[in-house]
Amino acid sequence: KLIIQIPCYNEEKTLAETYSDLPKRIEGIDEIEYLIINDGSKDRTVEVARNLGFHHIVSFKRNKGLAKGFMAGIDACLHLGADIIVNTDADNQYCGADIEKLVRPILDGKADIVIGERPIDDTEHFSWQKKKFQHIGSWVVRLASNTKIPDAPSGFRAYSREAALRINVINDYTYTLETIIQAGHNRTAMMSVPIRTNPETRKSRLFKNMWAYIKRSASVIIRSFMMYKPLKFFGILGTIIFLIGAAIGVRFLVFYLSGTGGGHIQSLILSAILILMGVQTFIVGLQADIIAANRKILEDIQYRVRKMECSESQSILSTPMYLIDETEVALTSENIKGDKSNE
Repeated sequence: KLIIQIPCYNEEKTLAETYSDLPKRIEGIDEIEYLIINDGSKDRTVEVARNLGFHHIVSFKRNKGLAKGFMAGIDACLHLGADIIVNTDADNQYCGADIEKLVRPILDGKADIVIGERPIDDTEHFSWQKKKFQHIGSWVVRLASNTKIPDAPSGFRAYSREAALRINVINDYTYTLETIIQAGHNRTAMMSVPIRTNPETRKSRLFKNMWAYIKRSASVIIRSFMMYKPLKFFGILGTIIFLIGAAIGVRFLVFYLSGTGGGHIQSLILSAILILMGVQTFIVGLQADIIAANRKILEDIQYRVRKMECSESQSILSTPMYLIDETEVALTSENIKGDKSNE
């Protein structure tokens, strides 16, 4: 069972085009369903989705952002029994026919996560600055995650059920970068396939300008790296500070041995402060590493609980609607099979 999820925010004008481009049949897939995440839209997005024939609708009362919407969609797809989940955009940026390329490695048992690689350099509506920053950002994510994904910001991706059960997005901005770093840390089988893109239908709503995007993306990468590889992060930082302090200390010793150290006492003080800061930073890294070990245990518990919860919910969930309230999942009466004793 494949469920294709589409995060939406005021997408009444482009949703029909996106829907018409989605595959209706894929070899190796028995059942295909479509789901939208209505992220507090103010227009007719939900009405358009119902008229088009979307099987499921996850709806927020107010806008919560792409990351929250993505995770709500993943959770809904898991409860609805999806074996493979594909995420695509509502602006029809990605070619729907290429969804088959995404799911094929999962069907063949070669990967649990497949990410579409856009032809960034050949995309006409991308400015040269955006192309360069996309490449640089992907390179940084590859270093942080120890993976070989060439297009990290791509939102066109497929997850096996096993991989989806382990996803845990912390930031409120975007899921694209953090999930790759997390998957790399967990050694999840991940690969990339070349995909096509369609002409631009509207400007991106994820960021106001390129610098805002770089700032937010950099904070996500650094935070994710600190979470999943804290000892390496703080160890490198502490070593740099320690070496700078040691170099200043050596400089003071040179002046002191030459008999002119009296005028460089401030260098000795600065050296001592930096060396202490370096040692303290390394100790923070050790503490963070212990916390990361506990986080790994919590993530494993979350995976097991989510797996049991989703397995049980498959027996009571059906089509056609799946709504999410402000604080918790709420199932409409149309989703419940049998009498109230089954709720």
